[in-house]
Amino acid sequence: MTMTKHDPIHRREGALYVEGVSASSLAETHNTPLYVYSLAALTGAWNAWMAGASQRTNSCQVKVHVAVKANSNLGVLSIFARLGAGFDIVSGGELRRVLAAGGRACDVVFSGVGKSHSEMKEALAAGVKCFNVESVPELSRLNDAAKEMGMKAPIALRVNPDVDAHTHAYNTTGKKGNKFGIDYSDARAAYSAAAGMENLEIIGVDCHIGSGITDTAPFLAAVDRVLDLVEVLERDGIPIAHIDLGGGLGIDYGDGDAPPPTPEFVKTILDHVDRRGPRNVWFEPGRSLTAAAGVLLTKVEYLKPGPRDGKNFCIVDAAMNDLARPAVYGAFHRIEAVHDRGGKGEVYDVVGPVCESGDWLGRARQLDVEVGDLVAVRDTGAYSFVMSSNYNTRPRAAEVIIDGETVHVVRKRETVEQLLAMESVLP
Repeated sequence: MTMTKHDPIHRREGALYVEGVSASSLAETHNTPLYVYSLAALTGAWNAWMAGASQRTNSCQVKVHVAVKANSNLGVLSIFARLGAGFDIVSGGELRRVLAAGGRACDVVFSGVGKSHSEMKEALAAGVKCFNVESVPELSRLNDAAKEMGMKAPIALRVNPDVDAHTHAYNTTGKKGNKFGIDYSDARAAYSAAAGMENLEIIGVDCHIGSGITDTAPFLAAVDRVLDLVEVLERDGIPIAHIDLGGGLGIDYGDGDAPPPTPEFVKTILDHVDRRGPRNVWFEPGRSLTAAAGVLLTKVEYLKPGPRDGKNFCIVDAAMNDLARPAVYGAFHRIEAVHDRGGKGEVYDVVGPVCESGDWLGRARQLDVEVGDLVAVRDTGAYSFVMSSNYNTRPRAAEVIIDGETVHVVRKRETVEQLLAMESVLP
């Protein structure tokens, strides 16, 4: 099999390749565990969003903001900055990452429930284009921060539309009882309060209902709730320049629950908005831009047979500290041998060396592998490295981006010495 522009992660004669580079050569040069991202896959995902947006026939703006929390590597962010993306941040640290990667503060939306006073002032000084405010107390704090700086803070209120995204409970953000946003029934009063604060400028309405969503119906329900609110606000004399519909579109993890193609999804949402009247629309996709572009390479350390009629364990050198999603969400990732041996193999639980029973990457996977073989965990370009830790004093993995046959190391592997350097013993 040869690579096509539609299949940057593929197989040639049974061996896994990322664009023009074999996975085995990457592991040999850069060791494991190793995060590998395809530039072509990242660019292709972005182009899919743009293809959907380009089908809009009116002159209203469509702006796509990369969710930095999904993959905050500077190399990855720099790709999207060069493509003209906006960015969605949730901390002052993420703002600094965007700027270091070549992004512009005027393309940044600042979300998050717990913005500190100092983070607000840093973002105001940088010139972010909008704060997505999530509570009335945050409105007051932001007004005070802007007053101290002699500025007006551009804001949208994140409204909780009480729409069930039908995803994992930890990924649902738009229902009653979630910590995010302002309750829909309180939104009108919150906007009235914001309108009375001298150092705030209302420019939009924001919502985000969850992550990993594979059905358009929850999005459409949220759109209707948001547009209903916009009509009320504008009757109250509060003009709304844009609606921010967040993100949350899932990807096909190979578990039988695939979303619609991105261009089709984007067009469906925009058409639904336009039936109520053209509006500037912002999106903040996370995983759908980066997840499928990533592969975590790991090496088989042991094959541990279970007792009669029990489980077999494939113990690899990647662990829950490298990829937390299975342990945290029960997330499914495709796992495959880097080299196809051609046999049936055995059924294994794929687990890591961390001292926790929750340290697993996949359950009941059919693999034909031997000790020393490489295994690829697919679709790890989002919420993967960013959630990694140093638990068990394990240095975090290196990250590389593949551009054709060129390998760019965009994060060096940590060392134990670096981990210890931040600490000291008592005198």
